[in-house]
Amino acid sequence: MEMIYTKRVLFLVLFCIASGLWAQQKISGKVITGNEFDLTPVLIVNISEGKSILSDMSGKFEIDAKENDEIRFVKEGYYRVDKKINREEFDSPLNIILKRMEIQIPEVKITYKPTGNLARDNQRLNESRKLQSLKSDMEDYMKSPLNQPLPTNTVSKTFTGHDYNVGQVNLFGVFNAVSGLVKKVTKPKITKANYNETQDFLKRVRNQVNLNFLKKYGMDEEQIDTFLLYADKTRSLAKRYRKDFQIDVIEYELKIAFGEYSKMNKLEGNKE
Repeated sequence: MEMIYTKRVLFLVLFCIASGLWAQQKISGKVITGNEFDLTPVLIVNISEGKSILSDMSGKFEIDAKENDEIRFVKEGYYRVDKKINREEFDSPLNIILKRMEIQIPEVKITYKPTGNLARDNQRLNESRKLQSLKSDMEDYMKSPLNQPLPTNTVSKTFTGHDYNVGQVNLFGVFNAVSGLVKKVTKPKITKANYNETQDFLKRVRNQVNLNFLKKYGMDEEQIDTFLLYADKTRSLAKRYRKDFQIDVIEYELKIAFGEYSKMNKLEGNKE
């Protein structure tokens, strides 16, 4: 009887150890870009578990993971980094270095080929004497003092008729003034959003705003998250609308941001 009890205790101990080894743990660390002025967050995705988070403005992060999970680090303008988690990396912070993508400068074509004759090349490349003279005269005119007084932009009383508002209270103006004061009091003050407020705002955008126009361009969930970070950075969405969440206004702002984003990334919609 005592031996059976000992075996059960040993089995429970081994089971607890195995459960601890396979239980979900957390990987923490920092993403380094090499640019101290680039403080936008980094999208961190656990590919194996289908979970994603955003780092804080200094690059620090913490995400659920277990051994052999594949973690992906994504930031606009930088090369993507994929990392497979080893057991040793649970014991110390994980430092990830993102390298910036090279920007290709469009080729400049020179249509005129110099002949080597200075007199002929100067006539081709320099402005004409007439154009130089005209620019000089215009510059002198703009710098010269005004000699004649400007006419008063008013209409003579002879043509205006009787003013029936003289001595009367402008009720419409008073109403507009009161309305303006009410709006100033009731409308929330715009303040800078912290990391948690930005996260909550972006989650609310994903849940409440219609983002089907992004999917028409073949964007998956990861690409949509990256675009939302770009839109928040360029349009200050969390700062301006987290306290006054207007779905139609936010959707309009997203479409404006996507116009520039699609040009930068050369996105083309599905032609149906």
